[in-house]
Amino acid sequence: MQIESLIDSDKLWQDVAEYAESCSWKAGAALAKQMRKRFFSDWERVFAALDGNHITGYCTLAKTDCIPDISYTPYIGFMFVGEQYRGNRISEKLILSALAYAKELGFDKVYLVSDHVNLYEKYGFVKIDEKEAPWGVMETIFMHPT
Repeated sequence: MQIESLIDSDKLWQDVAEYAESCSWKAGAALAKQMRKRFFSDWERVFAALDGNHITGYCTLAKTDCIPDISYTPYIGFMFVGEQYRGNRISEKLILSALAYAKELGFDKVYLVSDHVNLYEKYGFVKIDEKEAPWGVMETIFMHPT
């Protein structure tokens, strides 16, 4: 399993956008749209997990996430692993890659927004806040030191 850090000029960029758009998670389409509109800038990245030439999952490291008007940054977002690849610790590999990159950039903490319970804690994330998302659901904000 290989993790690639991508910017919009990388060869895999469009492939990951297509994978995200066609994946089973509805937020994948939102990521694909952001990728095609060149939403990511500066140091922000999309991370792709690859098994040979097959994309198995992805996440992002970005300045913001879905909760407006909060000062936390940066965020690991859009975490997704294809159903047939789950249970192989691909999420952990994506998280570790994003954390290492954030540390290289000088960040001492990384945040993640999720409504999942007892998922990200096993990767060392700690709940620090709860906020209502724009779609009306309470989301937990987690923090992980780099």
